[in-house]
Amino acid sequence: MEEKDFLACCGSTKFAKEMARVSPFSNLEEAIKAARFIWMNGVDVNGWLQAFSAHPQIGDRSSSESKKNDTSALWSKGEQSTALATATESTQQELLEWNFKYHQKFGFVFLICASGRSTPEILAELKKRYPNRPIVELEIAAHEQMKVTELRLAKLFAAKERTTSSINDRISVIGAHLNAAADASTTHLPSIQPKPSHVSGRTRPPITTHVLDVSCGRPASGIEVHLEMWNGTQQRPSFSAKDSSGWVLQGSSVTDTDGRSGALMGITDDVAPGIYRISFNTGKYTPTGFFPYVSILFEIKESQRSEHFHVPLLLSPFSFSTYRGS
Repeated sequence: MEEKDFLACCGSTKFAKEMARVSPFSNLEEAIKAARFIWMNGVDVNGWLQAFSAHPQIGDRSSSESKKNDTSALWSKGEQSTALATATESTQQELLEWNFKYHQKFGFVFLICASGRSTPEILAELKKRYPNRPIVELEIAAHEQMKVTELRLAKLFAAKERTTSSINDRISVIGAHLNAAADASTTHLPSIQPKPSHVSGRTRPPITTHVLDVSCGRPASGIEVHLEMWNGTQQRPSFSAKDSSGWVLQGSSVTDTDGRSGALMGITDDVAPGIYRISFNTGKYTPTGFFPYVSILFEIKESQRSEHFHVPLLLSPFSFSTYRGS
């Protein structure tokens, strides 16, 4: 499979390049695991927005007809077939109007995995999500894009399997040789294994972060980041007792042009279990913003010491959000 194949599954060029780089995949499940890892950890907000922009507006018949020979457009048309079949003139017009309102508020198309959904269902979901804050909606849209990507990867694998089957039929004279080659290819693993069970080959620190400035739709560069670990007299830091002396600095860095921080700790097989605090100097980044700085506390259990912890920050001048990445 080539980069253009993966670009048809997801409109982010970064995603497509990374998928092509770690391919081939022995099966669909392996490809989906890699896709989830790359989408959430290797693609920044610019890549997310690029992927969103590759989608036509839900229910827009004119956009679905404009690129009849484009694989992504053909898949979009198929995915929206139920919506188009169930749309009346009034519901289609209402959907177009709400699509416009949504784009005006959030700056990208309303994204939903539309396969099997009727126009009334999609319209109800659009109205439900419209009141969301931009940082919340950005994350929802990213997860919906992942659903679409997984669906299209399945279509891609099915198409490749049909092509391979047809070729094998035509050259059945050397079928034994082809079977031997197929057996060898199924044992080949991608060069990068997402979420490996053993991380002795870790290539980055076990705790990482990046910052996305959702107010302008780009990575936030130049933000100072500190990582600390709790080592106070109490077993756990207390909300009521502010003992700042119990925190021990593990490392500090500044986010780069992709919004990612440098190494906040050394590359090690296992991270020490305990309570960590990662702090961002948001006041220096946005002097007129609401937050002088932002600190996020999280605990790593004994059973999680071999895992990777990615703590992204979705930032705007008057709000922020985070979640546990992979």
